[in-house]
Amino acid sequence: MSRHRTPVPPDLYGRDRSDRLMRFLAAFSDVYLPVVSKADRYGRRPPRPAATSLDLVVAARESEADDVVSLRLTAPDGSPLPRWQAGAHLDLCLPSGRVRQYSLCGAADDRYAYRIAVRRIAGGGGGSVEVHDALPVGSRVTVKGPRNAFPFAADPAVLFLAGGIGITPILPMAREAARLGLDWHLVHTGRSRASLPFAAELGELAALGGDRVEILPDDEHGVPDGASLLGRARAGAAVYCCGPGPMLDSVRAAFDGSGASALHFERFAAAPVRNGRPFELRLRRSGEVLPVPADRSVLDVLLERDPATPYSCRQGFCGVCTQQVTAGTADHRDGRLTERERAGGRIRVCVSRAPEGSRLELDL
Repeated sequence: MSRHRTPVPPDLYGRDRSDRLMRFLAAFSDVYLPVVSKADRYGRRPPRPAATSLDLVVAARESEADDVVSLRLTAPDGSPLPRWQAGAHLDLCLPSGRVRQYSLCGAADDRYAYRIAVRRIAGGGGGSVEVHDALPVGSRVTVKGPRNAFPFAADPAVLFLAGGIGITPILPMAREAARLGLDWHLVHTGRSRASLPFAAELGELAALGGDRVEILPDDEHGVPDGASLLGRARAGAAVYCCGPGPMLDSVRAAFDGSGASALHFERFAAAPVRNGRPFELRLRRSGEVLPVPADRSVLDVLLERDPATPYSCRQGFCGVCTQQVTAGTADHRDGRLTERERAGGRIRVCVSRAPEGSRLELDL
């Protein structure tokens, strides 16, 4: 990696030589600040090391709502676990080999347990069913993380929007907002009260006063639209939203007309393909050629051929679906791979594609 030295400013008094004080300050910013802050003079920090792999045990299971179970994961020897912050998630490595991401929804100050919650989706990719059916108390599991792609910035005024199981990353954020004394409001939507997890814990937050927690079951209030949800945001408030795709799309569409200052969101289902064009996918080892339609991802096509194809976030973040390109040009849409990784032929097949009418070959 090349390093760029800070240009030494000219002499402060207009002389034709550099100023000794300015040379010292430039050297200070180049050498001392990176050492003490682990960042360069522009605040850029080096990449973090790969997520930690931990072998944990299922210490407890609880039913949190219809088809929702929570797992409390601890170290087998009871040792403390790595710290995490609101919005973080774990990669859960299931016995079948599937890897799925689940938000941490317990107490961030509990150093001895991680808690996740999973809604059973019978027609999904099989991960949630496996969690419900194959992980009793005492089961051993491997996790990677914690990692945080949805960090909470502790904005002075905050509106939290959660749809169904989307409450999992939002709940620790609300706890943190309450602890810090922020101006916050939380809305939890879903099909019915019976389908909404963590009602008791949300009740405890609501007991803090100020009408800060609002429960809006669809069967009682109708399905809320983005504009009505954002109407609860104070002027200048930041919005944190997690839920199903239609909810996120509605909130995003209404955001510009709201008084909110920022929108942060996490999607727990694959985003629709945008500006897709059809192309072909060739699997080098088998020689198979598979069409990739404009409205489907490479991962969709691979899963149809082999349901055991590894994936997790379906947003180009986690890297579980990364494959090796052996021929063709990739249209990278992940925003996470480095230029070196892309030049080396790596591609995240959940979001990235190939130019229209071309053929992309993978080492599969």
